[in-house]
Amino acid sequence: MQFPNCTVVDHPLVKHKLTLMRRAETSTASFRALLQEISLLLAYEAFRDLKLREEEIQTPMAKMMAPVLDGKKLVLVAILRAGQGILDGMLQLVPSARVGHIGLYRDPETLAAVEYYYRVPGQLADRDVVVCDPMLATGNSAVAALQRLKKNKPGSVRFVCLLASPEGLANLREHHPDVHVYTAAIDEKLDEHGYIIPGLGDAGDRLFGTK
Repeated sequence: MQFPNCTVVDHPLVKHKLTLMRRAETSTASFRALLQEISLLLAYEAFRDLKLREEEIQTPMAKMMAPVLDGKKLVLVAILRAGQGILDGMLQLVPSARVGHIGLYRDPETLAAVEYYYRVPGQLADRDVVVCDPMLATGNSAVAALQRLKKNKPGSVRFVCLLASPEGLANLREHHPDVHVYTAAIDEKLDEHGYIIPGLGDAGDRLFGTK
């Protein structure tokens, strides 16, 4: 199945690190470190088409025109709580980025996303926004978060996740066809509880050691 709204970052280092994260015996500390490392690699691809402008600088040898990022600062938005793991990795690459958080939990009966927290930079116009969440499972949380963010009219929005399901990608494309997804892998399917199979379990529990 093809997903034109998705780029799978299939670098050998991404594949290797993802395999280590999938293993049930991987410790919380290792899982956390691996997520940050993969996030850096995903960010390189997600930020590939950021706009540049030329600026005159002085090197130790001569003056030159050199490329620098153009426009307003990036905004990185983590979907709580597991999105914080990707956010921490990306901030190593773009430490000047502004940061937002959206708190959502999945209703265990309906699998619908329920918002409990929203705090993002107030002015998103003309800014590139990157939304982070390790798992794009049903896609309901991603769809809800993007709908909320778009009310502030950002210049562009991208979605970065560790794993995606075919169902989640289809759901996101239906509701937000303009949002491109960057992921390390597209897994087989969702189970009856809305978890990705084969997946890696609950990313939040594994990241924070809560189970």
